[in-house]
Order: sequence, then C-alpha cells, then structure tokens
Amino acid sequence: MAYTHKTTKGASLKKGEISHFYGLIVPKSKYIFNAQKSNPMKHVSILVPKGNAILSSVVGPFKVLKAVNQFLIQSGIRQNAYYDIHLVGIENDSSLYDGAFSIHCDSVLADIKKTDLILIPALRPDDLESDLRKNSPFVPWILEKRAKYNAEVASMCLGAFVLAQTGLVDGKTCATHWAGMEIFKKMYPMVNLVSNKVVTEEDGIYSSGGAYSFLNLMLHLVEKYNGRAVAIYISKFFEIEFDRDNQNQFAIFQGQKDHQDEVIKQVQQYIEGNLSRKISVEQLADTFAISRRNFVRRFKKATQNTPLEYIQRVKIEAAKRSFEATQQNVNEVMYQVGYLDQKAFRNIFKKYVGLSPLAYKSKYNRKAVNYQRPAAW
Repeated sequence: MAYTHKTTKGASLKKGEISHFYGLIVPKSKYIFNAQKSNPMKHVSILVPKGNAILSSVVGPFKVLKAVNQFLIQSGIRQNAYYDIHLVGIENDSSLYDGAFSIHCDSVLADIKKTDLILIPALRPDDLESDLRKNSPFVPWILEKRAKYNAEVASMCLGAFVLAQTGLVDGKTCATHWAGMEIFKKMYPMVNLVSNKVVTEEDGIYSSGGAYSFLNLMLHLVEKYNGRAVAIYISKFFEIEFDRDNQNQFAIFQGQKDHQDEVIKQVQQYIEGNLSRKISVEQLADTFAISRRNFVRRFKKATQNTPLEYIQRVKIEAAKRSFEATQQNVNEVMYQVGYLDQKAFRNIFKKYVGLSPLAYKSKYNRKAVNYQRPAAW
C-alpha cells in the first residue's frame, strides 16, 4: 500500500490493568466486550477512483480504520484486527492531482470476491461527468457485491454521484457536498437529496456531506460496528467533533443560473436586486406576465427551487454576509433583507443555516457584540 501506519506495541496486561493507546488511558475491565472478541473480521473495500479523486477521502478512512484495529488490540478488546482493509482500484496504480500523488492499490476489482463494506471516496468537481465515465466499472461491481453478499455501501462527498449511478439510493436519502447539490438533483431526480445532513443511513447505504464530513461518517460506522466507547476514543485521537449532524452553516447559496430560461434569469435578478422588499410569488408572476401555475413550474424546472424557496435563500444568504462582515445587530439585518417578524426570520434562518441568527453571528464574526438579546434569538 502507498500508506503505512505504525505504532508501538503495548505490553501485555492482566485483566483490570490499564492499557495506553497513543496516550489515551483505557481501563481494560470497562471496555472489553465479549461480542467484539468473537466477531469475525469485516472486509472493507476502499475504492480508488481514476481521474480527479480526493486523496484525503482515500487516506482518511484508511487511517481511521487502521487506528480502530490498533485500539481494539492494544486495549484488549480483540486479539486480532477487526477491519480487513483493502485499497481497490480499476487498475493497480492511480495518479492524482496531475501526478503529484499516486496510490498503489493492493487489489483490483476482479481480485475481490466478497466484501462487507464498500467506501466510495470523493471525486473532484473539475470534470465530474468525465470522471463518472472513467469510473463506471465500479457501478456493476458494487451492484454485484450488494446483490450477492448484501455488502453495505458508503459514499463520501461527491462520491455520492458514483453511488447514485448504481440506483441504490433511488427513493432513499442521500447527502453530498452543498456545491454539487443542484447538478445532483438534475442528474438523479429519483434520489431524496438532503441538504442539511452530515451523514445519512438507510438500509445499509450511507452517505456523507461535503469535504471532511467523511470523518463524521467514519465515526458513525465505527460506532455502529464497534460501539460508542470506541468511537469516542477515535474522535478524541483524531480530534473529530462528535455527533455533528448539520452542514447547512457551511453552504453558500450562489443562485442557480446555469439554465437557458432567460425570463427566469430576469426574475432571479429582480429578486436579488430587491432584498429589502417583501416579494410574493403572485407579484412576480404578474410583473413578468406569466400565469402563476406556469411561473412556478418554469422556475422550479430552471433553478431546482420553488420561487418562495429562492426568495428565502437569497435573503438568508445576504443576511449571513451581513452577520459575517458588519456590526449590524440581528434586527437591523432582518429589516435589511425584508423581514419584519422576528420569529419568522429566526425560523427561516435556522431552516437554511442550522443555527440561529445570533449563534451564526457569534461564530463567524469575531467582533460580534454580546448584548444582542440572547434569550430571544
């Protein structure tokens, strides 16, 4: 393998003594679980995509699962490794980032007869459709392992596109990077794409949100297979925030204008240019001389949002920028983006951001004042 992970071996201890794992003190009598001792090894296939794969989403899961193996052995929970980890590629070697990095796979698809868990790393967005074609051999392979052995499948970030190609998430929930959501909706309308979730799980199919959210997915899997105590230790070792479940605060709404409906583009510009006004769907339809029903249909087809959703998201994105960059208080920002009701503004803000207005300002504006009515917000 291209990546190696070494640690010193702990001395053998009697039951009840204390074991050390990378400086973590582990009371053996508390964390020995008979079920884990008897569980067979779990075969894990970390796929290594061709083209523009994200290196960290290959190496990261490898490191986490290796660390779990070492923890289980050194703490006395198991005598051998729990995860049998393999880097599986279409070819033996993959070159990433224009040759800056390379990964040597220990297996190619034909070498793996049976596997328990398939991890699909993220693809870079540079040339997504081309990369999906290059990695199409993974699709029938995943489906075969799922059908024959009920293998579980987990995607990371934009790896959700490969997962969606299999059809395994049709009618199921799925997460991906917020920047890829609109094109995902267009390509895979049968999938229930969730914008806020960091991790999804349904019928042995998992997905994670954007970028390093895959670390939260790995904690989720470790907790499921090895228990919460092990997952907590791993979260502390890798310094991963535990139980993070919402990624909306990281999303940046850019307005979906990658379509050919020029009238709808004019509507979008009108909305974005009138942030302080209260705009209704009926008003927009009348202004642009389109029947309400036809207007809503065309707008949703072009932008993947209803007109009301688009109005709300544009206003909330503007509010976020004000909270980040100015010293305006919550009420001032609320009025600036066309809201008069504090409760309505707070609820809509939290719906799209996952945080209250005051919590968002406190987190992203270093100079945020502390006297802004915390009980109300």
